[in-house]
Amino acid sequence: MKVNVQAVNFNVDKKLVAFIDEKLSKLEKYFDKIVSVDVFLRTENTSDKENKTAEIKVHVPGEELVIKKTCKTFEEAVDISEQSLERMLTKYKEKIRAHA
Repeated sequence: MKVNVQAVNFNVDKKLVAFIDEKLSKLEKYFDKIVSVDVFLRTENTSDKENKTAEIKVHVPGEELVIKKTCKTFEEAVDISEQSLERMLTKYKEKIRAHA
């Protein structure tokens, strides 16, 4: 599974990329046919403390699962997104199994 990390208007550090890779590699436990994962990190221009947005697109055969979370840190946003993606992948797998 390939994880592409893209930071919008800033440079992402290696520790954050490693954290994202580690977190999202766990998704393969829930669905083993993931083609690739695109992660877009951006900082919203607001006065809120919660201005770090992580948008994650998981490409699976015939479908693209997208989740977008805004939190205080990118790590928190990726962590929450990963938990939501686990549920989405489990549901997607059940849906495929029901049609097979």
